[in-house]
Amino acid sequence: MKKTIAGGIHYFEPAGFPLAVRRVSTDPKHTPSHPHDLTEVNHYHDFCELVIVTRGTAMHRLEESSFPVTAGDVFLLQGRQSHYFHDRKNLELINIMYDPAQIGLPEAELRKLPGYCAMFMLEPSYRRRHRFASRLHLQRIPLARAEQLADEIEKECAEKAAGYEAALRAKLIELIVYLARTYNFSETTEARALLRVGHVIRALENDFARNWQLQDLQQLAGMSRSNLMRVFREATGVAPIEYLLRLRIQKAMKLLRSTDLSVTEIALRTGFNDSNYFTRQFRKTAGCPPAKHRKETGR
Repeated sequence: MKKTIAGGIHYFEPAGFPLAVRRVSTDPKHTPSHPHDLTEVNHYHDFCELVIVTRGTAMHRLEESSFPVTAGDVFLLQGRQSHYFHDRKNLELINIMYDPAQIGLPEAELRKLPGYCAMFMLEPSYRRRHRFASRLHLQRIPLARAEQLADEIEKECAEKAAGYEAALRAKLIELIVYLARTYNFSETTEARALLRVGHVIRALENDFARNWQLQDLQQLAGMSRSNLMRVFREATGVAPIEYLLRLRIQKAMKLLRSTDLSVTEIALRTGFNDSNYFTRQFRKTAGCPPAKHRKETGR
């Protein structure tokens, strides 16, 4: 089936904040709910779309697989994932569309939430393998809270009062954190497996200077070495120890920019016991030695 691109240009205002809320309802004629409503058209995005199913049922076609969705289901559609809905029965959705790169979400802080790692980083990749069983499903009270937060985001988008950009960023983060915390209580076997890897990512983010060994991470996740390596790489694009190394370099960059600590002191604070090894890894990752990075960033 031919794929259509749902470009942010059709949903985000040219000079506005890259976030939009669109509601979808289903009538007997399946009338489009808004301009550029592609609910039943095979399409993909150049942005992220957080879907909250508030009523009814449908089949969701994602790539080459179909999954049933029902009221209370919440899931993230990342860019380039082709999808559409079919067999809609009284289906109502809230679609929160946003460009995370332009919004500047605090990824480092969010990754400290196991539920964020599981729901927003892992679940989209594991959806087909888990037959959608690892999705977040909200009962009525949590769903009502998610709807309330979505309503507040929609109101800010519509009114555009002074400071609405900052308010939208804050409210989107509040919604993401709420959903991530709720995901922690998911009970399916598939969701619990993703949360175990989420706990590993959280541990690395919270204690990056620790002398972590792969065996420590295996024990934390309760997974075999091969399974942890596979799932972690699919979630982050790199192996756990490489993730830790990049995290340490990122923290070192911040210290170089914001403090007068010596390179040796920064190496020790970020988990490197050998300043020469730190310098080699910094150059490899950042493209220049630490001293040059500090000079170029104004310290």
